Amino acid sequence: MANDLMLVVGLGNPGPGYAGNRHNVGQMVVDELARRIGATFKSSRTNARVAEGRISVPGPRVVLAKPNSFMNVSGGPVSALAKYYSVEPARLVVVHDELDIPFDTVRLKLGGGPGGHNGVKDIAKALGPDFIRVRVGIGRPPGRMDPADFVLRDFSGPERDALPSLIVEAADAVELIVRDGLTAAQQSVHAPKG
Repeated sequence: MANDLMLVVGLGNPGPGYAGNRHNVGQMVVDELARRIGATFKSSRTNARVAEGRISVPGPRVVLAKPNSFMNVSGGPVSALAKYYSVEPARLVVVHDELDIPFDTVRLKLGGGPGGHNGVKDIAKALGPDFIRVRVGIGRPPGRMDPADFVLRDFSGPERDALPSLIVEAADAVELIVRDGLTAAQQSVHAPKG
């Protein structure tokens, strides 16, 4: 059964006060995926809200998850999810915001360092680094703004206008990973836009 399952986790902070923050773009993406497959998030005993379904038929069953913990302690809930659903790190997809990528850009990778992202760092500490990352670019903070303040702010007006298409692009990337595998997804997502 575990071979027929992929776990897709959208990182963010819990509660309505954080819902529109740049740091919560990962949760926005899994919300879009749940909408596409007609699934509803429900409480689980893993300190996360989960929704289940299939992105494509045939295709693996997918568990979409949003940890109830704060971003910097995502490792506990994600590790509990992986254990509960018997998912190896190679079948775990973590969707998160990325400061080092320009806004409106999506990049995919397997493993590597956390790049200063404390949520990714905590997951790597709990499970090892060899999971798939869908990195959603939010750009760098303006001027001398502290990155920690920047990620906890809502998207700006022009960014809000472009945000729906960025969320769709990231959700499409997750679908490609689930359906065709990481390498094929990277070739498609990383191809120059013409």
